[in-house]
Amino acid sequence: MHDEYNDPLWRQGISGAQMLFVAFGALVLMPLITGMDPNVALFTAGIGTLLFQLVTGRQVPVFLASSFAFIAPILAAKGEFGLPAVLGGIVASGLVYILLSAVVRIKGAGFIDRLLPPVVIAPVIISIGLALSPVAVNMAMGKAGDGSAQLIPYEIAMLISMSALLTTVLVAAMGSGLLRLVPILAGIIVGCVVAAFCGVIDTTQVAAAPWLALPAFVAPELHWGAILYIVPVALAPAIEHIGGVIAIGSVTGKDFIKKPGLHRTLLGDGLATSAAGLLGGPPNTTYAEVTGAVMLTKNYNPKIMTWAACFAIGLAFVGKFGTALQSIPVPVMGGILCLLFGSIAVVGLNTLIRHQVDLSEARNLIIVSITLVFGIGGMVMGNSDFALSGISLCAISALVLNLVLPGGQGWRSKTVLEEPDL
Repeated sequence: MHDEYNDPLWRQGISGAQMLFVAFGALVLMPLITGMDPNVALFTAGIGTLLFQLVTGRQVPVFLASSFAFIAPILAAKGEFGLPAVLGGIVASGLVYILLSAVVRIKGAGFIDRLLPPVVIAPVIISIGLALSPVAVNMAMGKAGDGSAQLIPYEIAMLISMSALLTTVLVAAMGSGLLRLVPILAGIIVGCVVAAFCGVIDTTQVAAAPWLALPAFVAPELHWGAILYIVPVALAPAIEHIGGVIAIGSVTGKDFIKKPGLHRTLLGDGLATSAAGLLGGPPNTTYAEVTGAVMLTKNYNPKIMTWAACFAIGLAFVGKFGTALQSIPVPVMGGILCLLFGSIAVVGLNTLIRHQVDLSEARNLIIVSITLVFGIGGMVMGNSDFALSGISLCAISALVLNLVLPGGQGWRSKTVLEEPDL
């Protein structure tokens, strides 16, 4: 195939490092929140991006990394079943993408619009953000995510968390150029500097860690309870994936829905997520920050994502780097998450508004209302042997209500709108 890009290798390498820099904050924050190894997350982000490029013929300039949409079910399932069972659920989530890609190839992309309209996806996304808000607040106040223990004194924790939050807000709202694309990373850096002045960062483990070390890979286990916790949440990132593919297409002036095809991009994302689960990493998704960087730099060469992936894989083997990431104080993450989790909820609200979902219509009102209460309220259905709860239950409820309630033919998605990454 003819290569339309003639960038020298050194320029591709610099651009690839820049793309990883843009994605870095969100990439490592998700595994830190869920107790996964950030080095494994770096490795699986790199491997996932390479798999995506292999499936799509290296035509789409996107970078795949940790998805925030899965935080709530991962935390819940990990506490109940353990990390290996969670990883089995992540592998199964990737298989859902692969199944969707097969259906899209047979029935066309319109099938997803009919199965997962905005009235289903939007309240699930809102629930994902708001259900996690207590975790963010607890961490910002220096507590464990579940509020069970005070890890850092309240006054010091608030100083650190609000410094990180304020920095993230200022960079996102007032930054320019490439700086505007790295608000999370900026917040982490400033938060850690403040934490260092407050004496709450322990560097002894970093000093003791080796420079080179294998990432702490973990094998998955098959556990149906964990799978049913995690798999339903894959519905929201599936829609996000379509928005991401359309967004990068609009930036580059190409229709990636047709070539290489939505079925191929979904397949690539599914393989990336399943591969992450097999190795002990978080599920992957396309990153809107990287799409923004592509738009800013006007460098549309997909090869730069190959470089970004290779750099991520290389960093995964730097032992001190991973240990340093794990030493980031809880309030730093909590402060940033106060904005991030709220932003996820706003994405859901924006989905309802952009698609003009009529909430005065009884059918739509019922779906949105029940989904929100089940998801945010922590509804549990089942018994001691098996139960569905939280985000998983609300996602299944929204899907079932949409299928069984009469009507629903008045809405037709004329276009799939761009959504930020979750």
